[in-house]
Amino acid sequence: MPRRVWVVGAGAIGSLIAGHLAQLAEVGVVVRRQEHADALNANGLRISGKSQLHAQVLAAVEPAQLPAPDLVIIATKATQVAAASRLLASQAKGATVMTVQNGLGAEDLVTSEGDWPVISGVTFMSGTRHGDAHVEYELDTPTWIGPYAAAPAERAMVDAVAELFVESGLRAEAFDDLLPVQWSKLIFNATVNTVSALTDLPHVGLFARRDEVSDLGHLVHDLVEEGRRVAESAGVELHDDPWEMNTLAVSRGETGEGDYAHVPSMLTDVRAQQRTEVDFISGSIVREAARYGVEAPLHAAMYRVVRAREASWSGPENWRV
Repeated sequence: MPRRVWVVGAGAIGSLIAGHLAQLAEVGVVVRRQEHADALNANGLRISGKSQLHAQVLAAVEPAQLPAPDLVIIATKATQVAAASRLLASQAKGATVMTVQNGLGAEDLVTSEGDWPVISGVTFMSGTRHGDAHVEYELDTPTWIGPYAAAPAERAMVDAVAELFVESGLRAEAFDDLLPVQWSKLIFNATVNTVSALTDLPHVGLFARRDEVSDLGHLVHDLVEEGRRVAESAGVELHDDPWEMNTLAVSRGETGEGDYAHVPSMLTDVRAQQRTEVDFISGSIVREAARYGVEAPLHAAMYRVVRAREASWSGPENWRV
């Protein structure tokens, strides 16, 4: 089992992973801001909600300030993976690297910067940051991991990482082939995130409602079905039904588990007028559809409109033909 772990990126997911793993391992956290590192070093990392714990971590802006790791978990957004990998290239040569990004392509960005054995990760848990040193654990769903085919970590290491997650209080499961899981979440994300980003709605019951012809659930369902056809053309048998993932998530507020109104990450980015992960999510489906000669007009339209939404706050110099 890895005993020295770096977590690169301390947003909600990175913080949840770091805080839990620090119960069993020596955890270093790589952050972008010195004040963030100072807050973690001075106060530790508090996790509330589904877990109640206080973790001691060692945080730094420069990886060279941390002891060499056995395992590096890159928990940045997909748009920041390339920069994170370059930062690690000379500092974590003997480590195994694990990705937990939305969409497809993060592993390729990692391997382009270093000769690491790689673990692919797909996480469904979620949380809310209440400050640099406090994260609320909201959705305690699993993280699924497996060796990345092009630069695979040994299966024993994959199993050891899954064991570390579970023993630290997180849910995790190891797979030989993670593509069916990745595609299930890819289709779910490409649907829910783009619809949320373009409607300004959190992920609520409207996403599953199909009673009236005007109901939003029709669009959500059609996007899921289109994504499923692309996956089939790519030879991927989905591990989970993305439509069921959608209906299960929005039903949480109706089953006594509280008012579920999760704000997808793409909506958070749009509200903050920041670059989204749409290239890695919807863009992946559109590219794979073109690769296999499948029509995906709905996902292509959502992709292009989200990119246009990004352009809307980038300034007129980016609007010209």
